[in-house]
Amino acid sequence: MMRVIVVVPLVLSLFVAACGSDKGDRAGSGAGIGAAAGAVVGAVTGLTILEGVLIGAAAGGLTGALTDDDVIDLGDPIWASKDKDANQSAVMRVQAGLNKLGYDPGPIDGVMGSKTETAIRAYQSDNKLLVDGRATYELAQHIDQRLQ
Repeated sequence: MMRVIVVVPLVLSLFVAACGSDKGDRAGSGAGIGAAAGAVVGAVTGLTILEGVLIGAAAGGLTGALTDDDVIDLGDPIWASKDKDANQSAVMRVQAGLNKLGYDPGPIDGVMGSKTETAIRAYQSDNKLLVDGRATYELAQHIDQRLQ
């Protein structure tokens, strides 16, 4: 039974991992997606949620890093989006929220500059989030929740 429980998140991550065309983006997005799938598997099986997350993150990250975008391709992650308007919108939303919370992202212009990255990193660190300095929709949602 334990083998089946361990294999499920591994197989799931093969099907859902890997946004982006470079290895770093693919590994990062694969780990995130795998962790989410692993949490679900952990919650409904004999694993703990943490065990599911760890197995799923490892499997998804490895899948993302070891496959190419011609094998599995879920498009570019938001931080690497070729859709400049969507990416600029996410950055502006994060900048505006950080500004309201007392972090200084510089001008609210949708440009991912060094002040914005520094403010994001400080916010992520203060809120015990993964510190990667990226302006994502998930980060914007987290900031929005803090503002409510």
